[in-house]
Amino acid sequence: MTLALHGGTPVRATPWPAWPPPLDDAQRKLVMAVLDSGLWGATQGGSAVADLTAAFARRSGAGYGVAVGNATLGLFAALRGLGVEAGDEVIVPAYTFVASATAVLLAGAVPVIADVDPGDLHLLAGAVEAAITGRTAAIMPVHLAGSPADMDALNAVAARHGLKVVEDAAQAHGAAYKGRPVGGLGDAGVYSFQASKAMTAGEGGLIVCREEADHEAIWSVCNLGRKLGGQWYGHPAVGWNLRLTEIQAALLLPWLERLEEEIARREAFAAEAERGLAAIPGRPVSVVPQPPGTTRDSRHLLMLRVHVPFDREFFLAAMAAEGVPLDGGYPPLGTVSALTEAGARAGHCPAAEAASREVVWMRQSMLMDDSAHAADLVEALAKVLPSGTARTRSTL
Repeated sequence: MTLALHGGTPVRATPWPAWPPPLDDAQRKLVMAVLDSGLWGATQGGSAVADLTAAFARRSGAGYGVAVGNATLGLFAALRGLGVEAGDEVIVPAYTFVASATAVLLAGAVPVIADVDPGDLHLLAGAVEAAITGRTAAIMPVHLAGSPADMDALNAVAARHGLKVVEDAAQAHGAAYKGRPVGGLGDAGVYSFQASKAMTAGEGGLIVCREEADHEAIWSVCNLGRKLGGQWYGHPAVGWNLRLTEIQAALLLPWLERLEEEIARREAFAAEAERGLAAIPGRPVSVVPQPPGTTRDSRHLLMLRVHVPFDREFFLAAMAAEGVPLDGGYPPLGTVSALTEAGARAGHCPAAEAASREVVWMRQSMLMDDSAHAADLVEALAKVLPSGTARTRSTL
């Protein structure tokens, strides 16, 4: 069978669903109400930011929330509010987006990059334990691809060593661990509303936390050092203006009503894809498994591990030509020279290194298609990576 890259007929010619989806009626109505009110800033007396923050905090089981301009700033503010200072160390996973580490640098701390579980690719409690020093102040689990990290194991390590836990839940809106929503399982959790995320206003973020004192400290970091309920021109601490706008909150607030339905749609696609991949002779590709304790995977990504030797660059080009574009995924954080030059420290991370060679992703927008179209993914993979053939640039 001739690959589309070589002039053959592609597996799929129709476009995948666009992201974000069109505005629904509730979003359009609320956005227009905010625009017409003229109360666009979070401090002008509107209610959208406050309503979004309260609703999201409730859903996360956290009690308190602070809406911010993006999740990188949210991670920074959470760290600072929880007492992480210049020179402290924060342990982050080796397989994650660069912002998990740059937020630590922004807080003046040192990212210490620890390896991930070789199966599910989430931060490994044993690797965290091995990375702890006398300067370690916090752990940053990442709920990668919409599935929850093993929070019981990581919280146990943190408790033994008196460390704070900041959950990077940027990709995990609606995910749950042992029946509990992520974000509210550590000292603070941070969500993203960037353009690719399950809820988006183009940009934006939200911090949730359980303790009132932590909320007040994080709120102060995000509001120019003011004291919650204090004077407008009183600045007892150093802080920044990191606030979300009312317009962004108006885009996001109605989304909470449809989030579960959209997660179920992605889950159905992922389940169908997993069934189809299991039927390919030789099983050259599998879905990266969910971590222990997963009770709700929000499926921000469908991570796929390729088990046969392959030319990665050519494989991605061939899949795109078949109409099924895949993402190459993250490099190990420890190989990002800008981070190490800025002071980040990384040990040997073989699981993350293997993932960077073997794991590819299907993006969230594609998972919003009808589950029957998971067959396109399966057919394209079976065409590009037939069982028993180590297809490379030379053999294709």
